[in-house]
Amino acid sequence: MSTPPPPNPYTQPQYPQRPQYPQYPQQGYAPQPQYQPPYPGTGGPAYGWGAPPPPPPKKNQGPKIALITMASIAGLFAVSWFGNNVVGGGSSSGSGSFPQAEYQLTLPETLLDGKYKLADDQSDKGQAGLAGTSEANIRDAKATVGQYLSTSESGVLVISGGYGRIKDPDEARTKILKGAGDSDGSTIAVPAKDFTPAGSEVTITCQVLTTEQTGGGTSTLPMCAWADDNTSAAVALTNVQIAKQTPEEVDLKAVAEATLKVREAARKPIG
Repeated sequence: MSTPPPPNPYTQPQYPQRPQYPQYPQQGYAPQPQYQPPYPGTGGPAYGWGAPPPPPPKKNQGPKIALITMASIAGLFAVSWFGNNVVGGGSSSGSGSFPQAEYQLTLPETLLDGKYKLADDQSDKGQAGLAGTSEANIRDAKATVGQYLSTSESGVLVISGGYGRIKDPDEARTKILKGAGDSDGSTIAVPAKDFTPAGSEVTITCQVLTTEQTGGGTSTLPMCAWADDNTSAAVALTNVQIAKQTPEEVDLKAVAEATLKVREAARKPIG
């Protein structure tokens, strides 16, 4: 029997392999989440720790919508008050004389200390409404109709009237308010009342209407009127807050004072 060869002194001994230990992160460093692609259509990063943040809330469109609604309501009456209700017969028909034409009614670019700016001149439409009307109470009638908007107060102001030679101003002032109350969709909620603002001898007559809105509900619309030998107009003045008030809550004295300021700005000497 042969004997095994002696061991080679230059051969490395065979040792067992070192066991594999789990890999732990280095101290002080947390594992990083894997990158996720953006949500479709967002173009921004994804949020792996939960749902993405909600989008910013939309701006409140309520005041803007209410303003547009009120402007439409006021414009509904604008082209008809003067033509249908100032010009025409009455108790004064056939008697008395007509005054001289000394004043006209204009539409300034701004009213009430610049708060309201002229947005729509509808005088041509108002003038067309005068065609064929009686001249029993007014001669040489010219319409003045304008719509003013205030962004700072979310308000609307409509002046609707005209100028000429008016024989009976009291009748004209009464008719112009009655005509607004008789318009479709409107109801006189607070009857006409006379005011004489401090420092003035001009009579301003005011009332409050409720008007039907498209889609249901009503809106409060205060209105005042004046008339003199040459000019006569109704002024509708409201904003988001007033439109939501009950008719009895409206400060008609304040509206009368504002109407007097409108008259002073719009009534100008002829020539």
